[in-house]
Amino acid sequence: MTILHIDSSILGENSVSRDLTATVVAELTAKGGETVLRRDLADPATEAAFDGDPVEQLMSADTLVIGAPMYNFAIPHQLKAWIDSVAVAGRTFRYTAEGPEGLAGGRRAIVVYASGGVHDGTTDFVEPYLRHMLGFIGITDVTVLRVEGLALSPETRAEAIAAARAKVPGLVEKVAA
Repeated sequence: MTILHIDSSILGENSVSRDLTATVVAELTAKGGETVLRRDLADPATEAAFDGDPVEQLMSADTLVIGAPMYNFAIPHQLKAWIDSVAVAGRTFRYTAEGPEGLAGGRRAIVVYASGGVHDGTTDFVEPYLRHMLGFIGITDVTVLRVEGLALSPETRAEAIAAARAKVPGLVEKVAA
């Protein structure tokens, strides 16, 4: 199994999404993940050194693990730029008489979605957007691990992180099956 591990949080070591994507990737590698391709979209030095083709990197992966913090009700601009770089007509999708067809199918994605508040369908533009864009390129096997309420109080933050961390083994077991 080849894992594409993508982080986009600007918070560095204080990022909950980064911490949880690392936990998910560690669990996946323990279940047989042989190769981990890493993209840190918020680290300018790392991204400047990346000289590969993002589409080739995506297409070489079996599983995507995407850290998606909510910034101002949406994904970080770094993650949006990566999506724009992999949503390429003729490579990850094509137009047909019946409409667009995704060409990146056969992969699965695990999205770690972290937010300071608690959001419902009216204020959540992260999960619907990511599900739509991943589906547009053909990735319909999408599992979302939500960790919310991180800014409400220290107690709520700790409880939310502990609850999300407790879900990781079962989520990975289901995804790796």
